Parts: sequence; C-alpha cells; structure tokens
Amino acid sequence: MPEKGLKELFIDELKDLYNAENQLVKALPKLAKASEFPELKAGFEEHLEQTKGHVERLESIFVKLGEDPKGKKCKGMEGLVEEGAEAIEEYEGAVRDAALIGGAQRVEHYEMAGYGTVIAMAKQLGESSHAKLLEQTLEEEKETDAKLTSLSKKVNPTAADGQNQSKRVEASTKKTASHHAA
Repeated sequence: MPEKGLKELFIDELKDLYNAENQLVKALPKLAKASEFPELKAGFEEHLEQTKGHVERLESIFVKLGEDPKGKKCKGMEGLVEEGAEAIEEYEGAVRDAALIGGAQRVEHYEMAGYGTVIAMAKQLGESSHAKLLEQTLEEEKETDAKLTSLSKKVNPTAADGQNQSKRVEASTKKTASHHAA
C-alpha cells in the first residue's frame, strides 16, 4: 500500500465532513418536525439552511482541489443521527426537546472537532483560502452550539417541571389507591 501524506489525509477528512454535513441536511427536517418548542423548531430550520451553506463551501474546496467529495461514509455522524432518531421515538414533549438539544450539541461538538482538525491541516499545507472557508463554518458551528445552550436553559426547566408533575400525579394516585385499600 503506498504511503499517504498529509494532503491525502486532509482530503479524506474533508470527504468525511462532506458526508456528515449531507447526513445533517437529511436529519434536520426530522428534528424540526419532532420539536415542540417553537424556538427550537426555528433553530433547526435555520441550521438546515446554514448546513446547506457548509456543504456548498466544502464543494467549492473540492472543486479547487480537483477532487470528488463523495466516497466516504461518516460513521460518527451516522451514529449521532441514529441517536437523535431514537430520542424522537423514546421521549415526548419538553423532555424530547431537551433530548434533541443534547443530541444536537453532540453533533455540533463533533463537527467543531472535525473542522478544527481540517483547519490545522489546511494551514500546514499552505491552503490559507481553504482554511478561511473552513473557519467560517467552524464559527457558525460554535454559534449554533451557543444557541442550543441558551435554548436548553428555557427547555430544561419545562422538561423538569413536566417530570415533577407526573411524579406528583403518580404519588397522589398511589396515596388514593392505598387509602382505598385500607
């Protein structure tokens, strides 16, 4: 097997990010549809448009490199998207929204790590114009993460209150049942 250098690794990592972003383009509408909190739904819809822009930036880099962006499956993103789909099935209401925010933040952190890696490689390879495009995406991912943190501060108390409500109903039902049994 021929030895591969940093340039080949850079291209391979870009392909991984390209696939990851395309997986998100498919997943974000499902997350938006599953969200009950209007700001979260709007946030997912806004990030969908932003993610399409991320795909376009990556495509422009591939054109300049003379490379095909396809050919790599991002298994990490596949797992994160799958976990998001499970949350949609397992939870409801504000608790589902809290789970979706947590899953989305894991996605953002995964992407931030990936973009940080390719930016460092681009700079090492002297690809400053590519690094600048990738840095724009990294900044948008950081902004999205911050928005998700802000939304979690609004959603989590509602999720906790709903859970406490159900515990109070459960406790009162048990008291009533034990009272009738006596």
